[in-house]
Amino acid sequence: MALLQIAEPGQSTLPHQHKLSIGIDLGTTNSLVATVQSGLPTILKDKDDHVLIPSVVHYGKNITHVGHDALPFLLTDAKNTIVSVKRFMGQSLNHIQYKDALPYEFDETSQDIQLKTEQGIKHPIEVSADILKKLKTMAEVSLCGEVTAAVITVPAYFDDTQRQATKDAAKLAGLNVLRLINEPTAAAVAYGLDQKKEGTFIIYDLGGGTFDISILKLHQGVFEVLATNGHPHLGGDDFDQAIAEMIKKTCSLNQLNHEDKRSLIMEAKKIKESLSTHPDVTAKFTLSNGKDIVFTLNRDTFILETNDLVQKTIQPIKRALSDAKLPITSIDGVVMVGGATRMPHIQSEIKTFFKQEPLNNLNPDEVVALGASRQAHTLAGNKSDQDLLLLDVTPLSLGIETMGGLVEKIIHRNSTIPVAKAQEFTTFKDGQTAMSIHVLQGERERVSDCRSLANFTLTDIPPMVAGSAKIRVAFQIDADGLLSVSARELSTNKETSVTVKPSYGLSEEQMIHMLTQSFENAEEDKKIRALSEAKIEGEQIITAVQNALHKDGKHLLTQDEIKDIQNAIYTLSSSLKESDADLIIGLTKNLNALTESFASKLMDQSVGNALKGKSIDKVNL
Repeated sequence: MALLQIAEPGQSTLPHQHKLSIGIDLGTTNSLVATVQSGLPTILKDKDDHVLIPSVVHYGKNITHVGHDALPFLLTDAKNTIVSVKRFMGQSLNHIQYKDALPYEFDETSQDIQLKTEQGIKHPIEVSADILKKLKTMAEVSLCGEVTAAVITVPAYFDDTQRQATKDAAKLAGLNVLRLINEPTAAAVAYGLDQKKEGTFIIYDLGGGTFDISILKLHQGVFEVLATNGHPHLGGDDFDQAIAEMIKKTCSLNQLNHEDKRSLIMEAKKIKESLSTHPDVTAKFTLSNGKDIVFTLNRDTFILETNDLVQKTIQPIKRALSDAKLPITSIDGVVMVGGATRMPHIQSEIKTFFKQEPLNNLNPDEVVALGASRQAHTLAGNKSDQDLLLLDVTPLSLGIETMGGLVEKIIHRNSTIPVAKAQEFTTFKDGQTAMSIHVLQGERERVSDCRSLANFTLTDIPPMVAGSAKIRVAFQIDADGLLSVSARELSTNKETSVTVKPSYGLSEEQMIHMLTQSFENAEEDKKIRALSEAKIEGEQIITAVQNALHKDGKHLLTQDEIKDIQNAIYTLSSSLKESDADLIIGLTKNLNALTESFASKLMDQSVGNALKGKSIDKVNL
């Protein structure tokens, strides 16, 4: 008897056929790729059964090696072997940390980071694309088919530039990116599903080059990010660098060539990893000039010398808890993500801070990729036993510049994304026919204290009296965290827009200080904003009253009334040079009060002019 295969509309009739989708953890030190097989997320392996693929690319004269194939060239051709490229994504040349310690040659004529290699100039996006190509090919070989879609994870604190750079790298690698999701969120997806936990969790993600802290509420398949914080340039690489500096100081190492710089970092990394299981470690290696190096480091010294790095992870936790308005006691668990969390003093510090054992049920190296594969499986249209709703947030506020050098925030930090918000603005001067829209990112009140993202101009605004035009400025952040801004004049529907793609990402100082300064200077910023707004309002009323006096004052007011108003204008105008907001506000109110009768007379005159020559029965009431 023949059997009929029944399928839902639009679904394949083949019971095991589904779109091949993958989740990719594009890491600083290692990268992973995962997929959902038989309903379970699975890390894919390469031909040699490796699950961790080193984020290393070697550019030889006629061939490119990626991953494990590139490792033999780390010491023999350091200049052409690129590691930790994730830290270069969306950055400018002057933002590179430890530049002198890196074994690369940079193109100093470009503000972008450009690496000189045997194959010519390479941009970080190209290097990342080569890593992604490797992962894509590996997945296709393992799955015996073409990968149609991918979800790629990024640090929660990646800004618009860094996210766009990641998408560009994926496009270059031939990947269709369904979505970029934050690494802590991906970890929460994997943890929540695998362990079937509900509650409020901290995701502590310390990888090779970045640190993220996210507070997530997990409930009935909804993963809501309550707050996020972190450090864009803090990870295992920095602990390696700290050990390398200790070796250089102890062994009096100064001028090192490319190979020796790389050798030093590799030995430092080995020492760090060994100290996780041994109380002390002795390293022995030889420099290219034949000099033998012997260096011993014990765990207590390592903990002491790197304590400042550990403490840099605690401050973002405190800020995130403050943003989420949560006490430490409300945290149900701390999920540890990233290979750097294996260091014992990281574990100890987190246990002490939260007064509970951190959760290490899942492999910290694999958990991000596993979560990404879950999301990719669902977004690709494959049927899932459990629907997922991911509610990520934007890490910093976004807004535009207004008069007086102030920032009007339109989307506030920790807003759930995707999100779209709009606000109406108006013109400042009579007859104004254009408006410059300056898009900014940051938490401070003044333009000079925030980061400029983009500038564009709305033109062809109908000439009107100041304050009459209505310009609607709309901000939209998509599910990948990428921003677009539009401005539209409502009476004509004239519109212009921009997709924000700034040249560089945030520097370390910018990212860290943006939030800390917003707290430290909150009171000062409030006073500055109040003063600036008071001055703008004072200037506006002075201009309006002076124009009215010039046009109608002589035949509507007595000389004494005109004199009183002019004196009030002079006093208010003089106060605008001061820094006393209360004084300016008081004098503005005084001028308003003095001109109330004048305003009434102007209104009566306008009504009289409108009715002049008309009979009462022809007036529309």
